[in-house]
Amino acid sequence: MENYLSNPKVTIDVLQRHQFRFKKNFGQNFLIDDHVIGKIIRAAGITKESRVLEIGPGIGTLTQHLSDVAGQVVAVEIDGNLIPILEETLAGRDNIRVVHQDILKCDIPALMGDGPFSVVANLPYYITTPIIMQLLESGIPAESITVMVQKEVADRMAAAPGTKDYGALSLAVQYYAEPYLAANVPPNCFMPRPNVGSAVVRLDRRTEKKVSVQDEKLLFRLIRASFGQRRKTLVNALSHGAELPKDMIREVLPEQGLSETVRGETLSLEQFGALADAFSARGIV
Repeated sequence: MENYLSNPKVTIDVLQRHQFRFKKNFGQNFLIDDHVIGKIIRAAGITKESRVLEIGPGIGTLTQHLSDVAGQVVAVEIDGNLIPILEETLAGRDNIRVVHQDILKCDIPALMGDGPFSVVANLPYYITTPIIMQLLESGIPAESITVMVQKEVADRMAAAPGTKDYGALSLAVQYYAEPYLAANVPPNCFMPRPNVGSAVVRLDRRTEKKVSVQDEKLLFRLIRASFGQRRKTLVNALSHGAELPKDMIREVLPEQGLSETVRGETLSLEQFGALADAFSARGIV
């Protein structure tokens, strides 16, 4: 692995040769650890039959290793200054296609064509949630989504009701997918070192959403309102944040076996789903 970018000396040489300057607004932190890269690839379950969409290849560190084990890799990079570097570091690897685009504006089905694929990404911390939610909500045929994210975000994705990390992101992710924390990654595995720890998370898309509700938009309206001000009771949170009549909320909660003093952070996704349907039955949209 001497000539791979996971070797810090190789990475430094490439960056200096191209006079590359890190951009804070793109949250650029490049992996320099073979062990972590191996964990990402194993967590994603990549094989020679795999088609991979890599988001944010950077200088191509993870991309080189994906190329070794996958059938095809499509790498989408937003930073135009990295494209010439990728052309050099990925030269001769015929199973890689580099695309200079913003993944949030990208037509992923058109890019990947027919058939299932896996998403692998070392996501910039500043835009982690929008990218993950777009991938989950869009219905793209991704068999799995394996991402490197800030440790705090990983904990929130997998959190259970009543825990300190449980929130709207937990419910949104778990509605669409089953999260699995594959590895913790310390700051010294990156160049430059971030100020926080990271984690590798695999999201397995559910064949059916975790709960079935009459009005999906109403469900997430209730969830957002419930966590908008965590210290509020559900009665106050839903009356202010979701603009629901207090009398109706006080009527619905006992029907669902919930007290008027209950707080949103203690409710499961199934309980939020039942609440949404109860409000739908009363004409709330």
